[in-house]
Amino acid sequence: MADEGDKQGSTWPMPKFYFSVNLGDPGQIPFQEVTGLDTESEPIQYRAGDNKAFNVIKMPGLIKSGNVTLKKGIFVNDNRFWKWFENIKMNLIKRQSVTISLLDLEAKPTMVWKLANAFPTKIVGTDLKSDGNEVAVETLELAHEKLTIENGK
Repeated sequence: MADEGDKQGSTWPMPKFYFSVNLGDPGQIPFQEVTGLDTESEPIQYRAGDNKAFNVIKMPGLIKSGNVTLKKGIFVNDNRFWKWFENIKMNLIKRQSVTISLLDLEAKPTMVWKLANAFPTKIVGTDLKSDGNEVAVETLELAHEKLTIENGK
């Protein structure tokens, strides 16, 4: 029997528009978009010297994750990303944990992505156009050491 849609069950996939991002020290910040939540294993190719077959075997190798990109609207006097980035110039990189949560209709996390020891690698300010009427959006790119995924509780 199909789910009637009155509550989110295992029948329907989760919508991706309701999420929250917690950057640790600055806390909860509203973002427009999050991309780059990926991780992969580099395959190792190996062939033993006494193997009579003319092929290699593949084994899982090092795990690597790409950078995570966050986009948000620019607000008056909100330059906390630039202050965080300034620490890199002074060689005082402040690494922090970042939590990204996909929320259900009751604002409870259903999936949680955690970035360990994240720090900014790139900040892109908005483009400016005299004839545009879009919202000013800035982009923050974070490098991290490990991506873990948990189910909400």
